[in-house]
Amino acid sequence: MDILISGGCKNGKTAHALALAEKLSAGKTKYYVASMIPYDDEDNERIQKHIAEREGRGFVTLEVGRDIAACLHDPNGIYVIDSVTALLTNEMFRDGAVDTKAEERCMSGLLAVAEKAAHAIFVTDDIFCDAERYDKITEAYRRSLAALNRALAEKCDTVIEMCTGEMIFHKGGSDK
Repeated sequence: MDILISGGCKNGKTAHALALAEKLSAGKTKYYVASMIPYDDEDNERIQKHIAEREGRGFVTLEVGRDIAACLHDPNGIYVIDSVTALLTNEMFRDGAVDTKAEERCMSGLLAVAEKAAHAIFVTDDIFCDAERYDKITEAYRRSLAALNRALAEKCDTVIEMCTGEMIFHKGGSDK
């Protein structure tokens, strides 16, 4: 089973992803794939919060900031990929330059995880709700993230939107 969880920042996506992984575990190893490469104190605080959320819950943490398919070493495992948004950032903005092949690499890696893992839960962000016009680079990033989210939504069995801490099911059932 593959699940995509999307929503606004700090809406409980990770907490729900961890809970869903626990429900699916049935003796399988649970992996938390941390894709964020921290750049500032806010990033470090978020990482510490997520570490605390997983404490004592039996998750094996894998830090994979780029080349997401590298996390796949246990095809029977449950993988929580947190997050697609951070992964794309890391791939797209390497060494101070914009990498135009980032979307393609992310797409290939994410779909490989979805295809090969027993269960994969992808956490991503909804950054598309405003009417603001951004610079060319930001718009390219938003288009790439939208393409990744669409591909994952198509591939996944369940698609959930987190809104004010509540799950809204757009695909699949609420009994997952």
